[in-house]
Amino acid sequence: MYSHAVFGALVAFALAVLLTPVAARIARTVGAIEQPKARNLGDAATPLLGGLAIFVAVTVAALVFVETSAITDDRLRGVLIGAAVITLIGAIDDRLDLHPAFKLAGQTLAAMIPVYAGVKVGNITLPQPIGPQDLGSLGGPLTVIGLVGMMNVVNFSDGTDGLAAGVCMIAALAFCVIAFDLGRDYAAVLAACTAGAAGGFLVHNFPPASIYMGDAGANLLGLLLGCIAVEGAVKTQALLALVFPLVVLAVPFLDTTFVVLKRLKYGQPVYQADANHFHHRFNRIGFSSRRTLAYLYLWTTLLAGFAVSLRFIPYSDDGGRFHTGWLIFVLVLGLVVAAASIYLVYVLEILKLRRLSALRLRRQRGTVTEQEVDADVERQLETGEFEALEPDR
Repeated sequence: MYSHAVFGALVAFALAVLLTPVAARIARTVGAIEQPKARNLGDAATPLLGGLAIFVAVTVAALVFVETSAITDDRLRGVLIGAAVITLIGAIDDRLDLHPAFKLAGQTLAAMIPVYAGVKVGNITLPQPIGPQDLGSLGGPLTVIGLVGMMNVVNFSDGTDGLAAGVCMIAALAFCVIAFDLGRDYAAVLAACTAGAAGGFLVHNFPPASIYMGDAGANLLGLLLGCIAVEGAVKTQALLALVFPLVVLAVPFLDTTFVVLKRLKYGQPVYQADANHFHHRFNRIGFSSRRTLAYLYLWTTLLAGFAVSLRFIPYSDDGGRFHTGWLIFVLVLGLVVAAASIYLVYVLEILKLRRLSALRLRRQRGTVTEQEVDADVERQLETGEFEALEPDR
């Protein structure tokens, strides 16, 4: 099965590389073009519908390389049919810009298809003294909500060249390793195919992008990652299996959470796009597109690596009983990862912003005090309204 994962990823990668220019031509023909918008950090009209190439690449590779049993065959079929539905709905949205209510309805429909086929969480294992919990009839609806949430998390984070594709590729690779270790081979191979397709699309989407994945691709990758997480990690008896997808996808989860909370704080509709995502903030403090990607890729890899390590460090017996020494090691490792995350997201941003704010204020006023610089930085971080700064060269 390991060889199936490798070949599946390679085939999906090659197909995505070859088919993405075809998707771009289709987008130009039907008029699915993204015009330059400040929140997307793009400076030229760019075709959408890259998700079509990703869908074909994943589907072909999965049908060839994913081996299923009598039970998992129905689940894989449900995942691929749901993927087809959300890709179609996303493509229509890319062309016509559907109302948010129709988008949500389409996402819900697409999520219900794999759940109906059996891709759902029936129980989860929590630490003692809680232990295993049977979700019963709530398992299906909760899984649908989770899959819809995953689609929106990826969609919300797709705002700059290469970001969503790269983050999803890293996440899919992490899920592949975790699923193999948990004995969920078919989910692992599907994850490898997804990673390969995202990587192949990234060849054309890396800055400066020649095509965007659009809602067709973002929703598709969100659905696929959600189904892979359910089948490859959450639907197991492994202790804290629910934690794996949360850690692996912490970057887009945190990004979406911060943005949604900010919109709620200022009374804006949750679905209304803005320019307050992590990549926007990095851009406003002077980071180039590629440097922004480097930091966000690094952060995602760091968190994904920590999630994978939780499967190989014997801190528990998967029955709720912990081994003290290894548990302490995991906690220390988690603190290191948390500290690095704080550095990447907060300290790094403030230090860079402080230096650039000082330069700007000196150009405006001649001389400034440390207190004036601190006050300026605090104002910009609080409001999210950053002054124009020169980008990195």
